[in-house]
Amino acid sequence: MRRIRQNVVAVNVLVLGGGTFIGWLYGYADWGLLVAALGALAWNLRQLLRFESALRSQHFGRLKYGDSIWSRMYSQYSFQRQRTKFYRKNYRRLLKEFRKSTNAMPDGGIVLNDQFEIVLCNRAARDLAGFRRKKDRGQRVDNILRDPSFGAYLKSGDFTDGIEIESPLTENAWLHCRIVPYGADQLLLLLQDVTERRRLATIRREFVANASHELRSPLTVISGYLDTLASDPGIPEDWQNPLNQMQVQATRMNNIVAELLELSRLEGAGVAPIDEVVDICGLLSAARKSQAGREGVPGIELKCESRAQVRGSSAEVESIIDNLLSNAIRYTNSEGAITLSWMTDASGGHLSVADTGIGIEPEFIPRLTERFFRVDAGRSRDDGGVGLGLAIVKRIMERHEATLDIESTPGAGSRFTCHFPFSRIVSEAPISIAGNAGSAGQ
Repeated sequence: MRRIRQNVVAVNVLVLGGGTFIGWLYGYADWGLLVAALGALAWNLRQLLRFESALRSQHFGRLKYGDSIWSRMYSQYSFQRQRTKFYRKNYRRLLKEFRKSTNAMPDGGIVLNDQFEIVLCNRAARDLAGFRRKKDRGQRVDNILRDPSFGAYLKSGDFTDGIEIESPLTENAWLHCRIVPYGADQLLLLLQDVTERRRLATIRREFVANASHELRSPLTVISGYLDTLASDPGIPEDWQNPLNQMQVQATRMNNIVAELLELSRLEGAGVAPIDEVVDICGLLSAARKSQAGREGVPGIELKCESRAQVRGSSAEVESIIDNLLSNAIRYTNSEGAITLSWMTDASGGHLSVADTGIGIEPEFIPRLTERFFRVDAGRSRDDGGVGLGLAIVKRIMERHEATLDIESTPGAGSRFTCHFPFSRIVSEAPISIAGNAGSAGQ
């Protein structure tokens, strides 16, 4: 190609030089140069028009042959055109394979661009949520899924977890939506039908609630008779120990039933109201006073760095504190220490219960909030709980749009931190350091 360019330049120089020379012979060198230049321009313009016409008609004729610059341009054009056809054919083949594979998926898949506009969708997306591949292309996905929670999910930009929304097509049907990165500047929205799972969860919750409710009456009767027998002075001495054991187990069963009923209530409840204001420092102080001085309870320190309050349920936040504090006492010996703290910052409020107890192995931390999960009952200093306390804490946190963060080092202690969103914080002036010391010493 470089040689062709050199030839073109050489030919034009010869034409202009020849025209100038002929004009010089007649005493008009400048006119000779002008005529030669106009002739060269006319010839190249004619070739350009022929090439443009050939591009439109795709009939290149003699332009296909020869060694001129126009033939070379045709060769480059033809090469690029053939390559484009090849890539287009491959793209169509890959797109066809992609559609086949995605249409075989039972879950809906919608490819979105960085503006949340629909690029592609599979057949399951049509069946689950009414997406139409051709008609909805270019539409924002929240124009199809109009659930307010889904719109908030898109605006948040945090796609670590998915959300569940009602199906826009089927009544009483639910979809799990999750967005994951996909390709360059693209996202993949996955839709899964979770109607059956939610139905089974509802059945389970109702069964647990009904069974627990039915167990309360016989347990109350049994506990009453056991208390009467235990207080009867005529009971033989060798019956005392079995009666005490039965009382302990009856009390434990009553606690399990009460916690199951509370957990079922929380699972069926919505978001906690915002019309009640909760004094976190007051609840922490009351919890500390209720445990301080009891036999075998480690020292409890109170650190309130803010007087800010939380919008929510006072009884439920108190339940959080009681459960976390009970766990800390259970797994910390009397020589250890427990710290209750409350602080606020730009992200919200942070309630923390830290201890210097036996700690938790890292592999167990993700399962701590599962119902009835216990790391090792034998590791506690007493019989331990039943594994429902942290499950209750998690549900209460969800109702308050908050999160629970667990940090622990085996042998060095644990820290449970409840992060309340800024939208639920009622801010007030912070407590001075001197005030902290005074409150901790109360």
